[in-house]
Amino acid sequence: MKKIILFISLLALSIGSTFAQKSEIGAFVGTSFYIGDLSHSTIFSECGIAGGVVYRYNFTPRWALKANIMFANVHASDAKSNGLYERNLSFKSPITELSVQAEVNFLKIYNQKGYNRFSPYVFAGVAVFSFNPQAVYKDGKTYDLQPFGTEGQGLMPGKKEYALCSFAIPFGIGLKVNIGRYVSIGAEWGVRFTCTDYLDDVSGVYYDNDDLRLQRGDIIADLADRSPEIGQTLHDHGSQRGNFNTTDFYSFCGGTITFKIGNEDRICDIKQKVSVRHKLGRKR
Repeated sequence: MKKIILFISLLALSIGSTFAQKSEIGAFVGTSFYIGDLSHSTIFSECGIAGGVVYRYNFTPRWALKANIMFANVHASDAKSNGLYERNLSFKSPITELSVQAEVNFLKIYNQKGYNRFSPYVFAGVAVFSFNPQAVYKDGKTYDLQPFGTEGQGLMPGKKEYALCSFAIPFGIGLKVNIGRYVSIGAEWGVRFTCTDYLDDVSGVYYDNDDLRLQRGDIIADLADRSPEIGQTLHDHGSQRGNFNTTDFYSFCGGTITFKIGNEDRICDIKQKVSVRHKLGRKR
């Protein structure tokens, strides 16, 4: 009976110790940027602030599963990214992302003294995110662009409003370092390929600006084609406004700090007590 109790105690302690050593929770702080119709190829251009909550479960010293809730702001403009391009469009958008990612470490990483404590890693996964493209009008007010239908959504047959929630594929690289038994810090850069081309409210062709003004008002028509603000003429109906052959993507880059979940000191004390009792039982 004593042996059975001892076995169950050690098994429970082993499970508790594993959970404590394998689970981490913490935070991400860094920057974000976007690549799309208003910023074609310049990375880390017009960066915004990003942050979030990170949970990691280490299945082995070589791979882990991570869940993130991330918050960011991205923005871009033709004036800054494309050298006063005659289109003269701009946008900003908040982003909220929920993702699950698999991490693969190049080296086995441990939090025990005497073992390797750092490793570069790669990650990939799936994400769902919400966004809301906005623009600042000449009156200084900020307007949500999706309900306006700046490319004729809701006016042209078969062209509906785009959704403000979409899927993405996150992937990237990072470096993590375990400090002591309870803390891990890291640096990470990840890219999100999205399933939408409307992160910036720009994708297809210009809609008839006169018809847009007649049916939806001056502000919407002005935000749909902002060329006159820099002395250019209005674009013709059907002329190219964006590139619908490619989708937009956004990126996070920053640092993480996570903490091991559980009371390992208490578990170690219990293990020692059980071990002492087991030895005393043998002497008897």
